[in-house]
Amino acid sequence: MSKTCDKILVIRLSALGDVAMVIPVLYPICREYPQKEFTLLTSPVAAQLYVDTPENLIVKSVDTKNDYKGLKGIFKLFGELKRERFDAVADLHDVLRSKILSLLFKISGVKVATINKGRNEKRNITSEKRDSLKQLKTSFERYADVFRKLGLEASQDFKPLNVSTPIPEWLQRNTTDKTKWIGVAPISLHKGKNYPLERMREVVERLAQTKQYKIFIFGSPSDGKLLDSWQDKEGCIISLCNHKLGFRNEMALMKHLSAVVSMDSANMHIARLVGTPVISIWGATHRYTGFLGWGLTKESVIERNDLECRPCSVFGNRPCKYGDYRCMDIATEKVIEKIKEISEGE
Repeated sequence: MSKTCDKILVIRLSALGDVAMVIPVLYPICREYPQKEFTLLTSPVAAQLYVDTPENLIVKSVDTKNDYKGLKGIFKLFGELKRERFDAVADLHDVLRSKILSLLFKISGVKVATINKGRNEKRNITSEKRDSLKQLKTSFERYADVFRKLGLEASQDFKPLNVSTPIPEWLQRNTTDKTKWIGVAPISLHKGKNYPLERMREVVERLAQTKQYKIFIFGSPSDGKLLDSWQDKEGCIISLCNHKLGFRNEMALMKHLSAVVSMDSANMHIARLVGTPVISIWGATHRYTGFLGWGLTKESVIERNDLECRPCSVFGNRPCKYGDYRCMDIATEKVIEKIKEISEGE
């Protein structure tokens, strides 16, 4: 890589899980090239995930819904970024906003490398007429390819984040507590990714009844009314939805958990960033599309492989053609057994 390429702008604005997946690729690259300066452009929410950052990484959050809205906002943002005199741009997003920004930089003489998302491959793998069901490149590999185009490659592996934020006192384990602590994130944005809530509640309650587990429920305040009702009088099930802990406190807590149960969602990725074992339940989507969390294998996944209609969606947002989401018809016993297997093997 040219010695003049010392300032690299990295663009990945959303979504939360995708931005989280940048960390295991970007952090080792930053540490491999300490003489270079990297700036990550992302959303204010996603920026909160960036803890334990390398010294040469700047995380710049931009509000594209308000401060930089629409085409006018893109030009305003470009004007500000241009003044920072970047030598190269790594577009890890490849959506309209990042395409325009990249084009403006390219016109200005800045080297630009853009991700190949493999959209056609992903459409094929989720089509009823698919040729085959095979593992595609992971998002981690696709991100790494972008940096390779800029002459950047890391020889070191990603190490789990060191979250220095202390756990709130009321969440700290007392000396008499010998239970296994489990995190459960039962809700994803799209229905095709969600294990039926009544079954997940049964899983949580059956684990709690053994008195061997303490379960922490992760979710947004909008889910609070529902998930708060899962709490028990004994304090074995604790909903975090309305406590507004923030990502750093949640990550600090996750680091102390024996396992996290998640859908194909952001919490799967967040738990893996801090090195916590994950049990991930997949329905309409499939790990072969490349979105499985860092370091996870099929042994961490609960899924049905006996349905020809699966996968039917890359992101889980396509309605089930049968209307019953049979891909999520998974026995609670199977989920409980996997939780015990992963948490005991911690």
